Amino acid sequence: MLTKTFGSAVQGVNAYTITIEVVVSQGTGFFVVGLPDNAIKESQQRVEAALKFRGYRMPRTKVVVNMAPADIRKEGSAYDLPIGLGILHASQQLDTERLADYVIMGELALDGELRPIKGVLPIAIQARKEGFKGLILPRENAQEAAIVNSLDVIPVGTMQEAVDFLEGRLEIAPVTMDTRDLFQQTANQYEADFADVQGQENIKRALEIAAAGGHNVIMIGPPGAGKTMLAKRLPSILPALNMQEALETTKIHSVAGRLGSHASLIHTRPFRAPHHTISDVALVGGGSNPQPGEISLAHNGVLFLDELPEFKRTVLEVMRQPLEERRVTIARAKLSIEFPANFMLIASMNPCPCGYYNHPEKECVCCKSPQ
Repeated sequence: MLTKTFGSAVQGVNAYTITIEVVVSQGTGFFVVGLPDNAIKESQQRVEAALKFRGYRMPRTKVVVNMAPADIRKEGSAYDLPIGLGILHASQQLDTERLADYVIMGELALDGELRPIKGVLPIAIQARKEGFKGLILPRENAQEAAIVNSLDVIPVGTMQEAVDFLEGRLEIAPVTMDTRDLFQQTANQYEADFADVQGQENIKRALEIAAAGGHNVIMIGPPGAGKTMLAKRLPSILPALNMQEALETTKIHSVAGRLGSHASLIHTRPFRAPHHTISDVALVGGGSNPQPGEISLAHNGVLFLDELPEFKRTVLEVMRQPLEERRVTIARAKLSIEFPANFMLIASMNPCPCGYYNHPEKECVCCKSPQ
């Protein structure tokens, strides 16, 4: 028997619907085809354990799982739930006609519990765009997916709950959220506020001008002058995020898995301060499955490079093009992905190795002429 369920693959900050076809036929073996990675191939063990724990049986005949389109690389363990439900339906242990109405995603634990996944927001946006009725996903991701209106977000905690919902034995109310009301209530609520800074009138005025025009800034001063403290508070005087900027920012952090459980819309401008030992790839993004780097995580916000001279030259050089074009393109043999990178760059450094060159009270010990 042939069964189709629907999942989603995330590439860059966009998602693509994946059709998961399951056939149970005569023979032996479990096969997953359609460019799956090792995490998907290992789903057999997780799905089989979850099915047995919940009182179902794993077919002892030939099971073929095809993930189409086959030319898109699929990665991660988020396909466990649609594969498991497809096997149940193909082996006639699940009786429902509702599988085609929903995009289904979730990682299975061995006892059938569901674990949260990454990239839920772009998945929800694509599901609505393609006309699906709803999205079945782990309970921890429901708030994030509910940002998308006109889509039934069905939160489930276990595979059994998903089965009961699809068969009509369990009613689960879709998670709803008034996105605009939430956004207006929480906008511009920062832990570190620029209004807390006492004194420092000259640098405060300079940062206000930079914030008004979106200019990049470098601060040079001795240790303890307040460079880092002022930089952390800069986002609080930037213009408030509008709804489009908030959605863009949330998509990037969702893809990178930085939102956390039960998170929803990002309502404040991000502030990223990578350590000076960061690599080129970690800063601009990349990897075998390209992920956003620090410059993309700082999109619509502030990227702070503390102790600028300590950063490797190659790290600073790779920022040239993103600073000019406000985006970064990561090219691989089979695909090219573009991440947005519209950020305000703030850098700080000491005036000399010891930090006290031209200090009014402390003498510089590294710039003194030899006796």
